[in-house]
Parts: sequence; C-alpha cells; structure tokens
Amino acid sequence: MRIVPAWCRLVAAAWFGLLATIAFIAAPAAFATLERADAGRYVTYVFGVEAWTSLAMALVLLVVEQRRARADAQARRGSVMSGATLMLLAILFCTLSAQFGIEPMMAAARRGAGPWSFGALHAASTVLYAIKALLVLAVAWRWQARAASS
Repeated sequence: MRIVPAWCRLVAAAWFGLLATIAFIAAPAAFATLERADAGRYVTYVFGVEAWTSLAMALVLLVVEQRRARADAQARRGSVMSGATLMLLAILFCTLSAQFGIEPMMAAARRGAGPWSFGALHAASTVLYAIKALLVLAVAWRWQARAASS
C-alpha cells in the first residue's frame, strides 16, 4: 500500500489549521473590533480567499490521492475511489456550494432580496464550513495514520 507523500500530509494539516484559525480567531475578532458592516465585508473577503485556497488545495491533493489510489488499485490493494478521494470530493462540494451558491444568496438577503433569510443562509454556510473542516481533518488524520502504520 502506497502512502501519501509527507508534503501532502503537511498541507492537509496546515489547511485544517487555516480553517480553524479563520473560524475561531479571524471572524470573531473582526466582529469584536470592527463595526458590524465593516466586519461583515472583511469576513466575506477572508472567506472568499479561503474558498479559492481550499479549491486549489483540494484539487492538488485530489490529484495526488488519485495517483496513489490508482497505483493501489492496479496492484489489487484497493479501489480508485478511495475514502480520501470521496472526502476530497465532498470538500470540493462544500466549498463550491458555500462560495458560489450560498454566498451570492447571502448578499441578496442582506439587500432584502431573495426567498431565504440571511440567518438561514448563514446557518447553512456555517454547516458546510464545519463539514469541510472536519473532512479536511479526517483526510489529514487518515493519511498520517496510514503513514505511521507503514
């Protein structure tokens, strides 16, 4: 069984750290120190940068994981559709849904347009972000556990 390179495990762990830092430090600090409207604009910008970063990281790690999974499948030691592949695809789904689906609706809700309230959309976005963070943690944990047992 092939293991994922050390740099991928480091990237996944750092990615989770980034997600946790934004959720538990950057966003709360913005609302604690800035006017509500300014904090909202700042946090929207930060989450936009995070979304593009997450897309890039997920795609790079997905390519590496697919190469690893394909080699295992050819050696009849696993499937091309590995657990980490599924988790990375789910991460992509969460990121794309939140950034390009929910975020535009949140902007409309702030203006009083759209069928959904800002609070409902914010809750949905928060749930997707939490799922994404937990999936990133699971990928990092899984890869590290596999490396440690080899």
